[in-house]
Amino acid sequence: MSPFVVTAADRKSPGQNGDSGVLTETRAKTQRPPLYKVLMLNDDYTPMEFVVHVLEHCFGMSHDTAVQVMLTVHQKGVAVVGVFTYEIAETKVTQVMDLARRNQHPLQCTMEKE
Repeated sequence: MSPFVVTAADRKSPGQNGDSGVLTETRAKTQRPPLYKVLMLNDDYTPMEFVVHVLEHCFGMSHDTAVQVMLTVHQKGVAVVGVFTYEIAETKVTQVMDLARRNQHPLQCTMEKE
């Protein structure tokens, strides 16, 4: 025989004394990081071929896609060339600006929150 005695008072059914008998676990939902659009701006001096090269090199675009995006930049003055998390967008903008500066082109690239 067990040395412990369980009485009826020790046995509580669910619902007694405000105890519903259901355990709930709250989980914190992880929010997705905000996204940023990387924008390329048109200028009158940067050669179109260089813009295509930048789009291929920095954004991994195919040649045909890069030509289409370059034409959009040329015709509309600006185009979204990618959407990334903050750190990646910042890195892409820096890569474009450094590449343009090294090649003595005034190409501009910026980012803005989506």
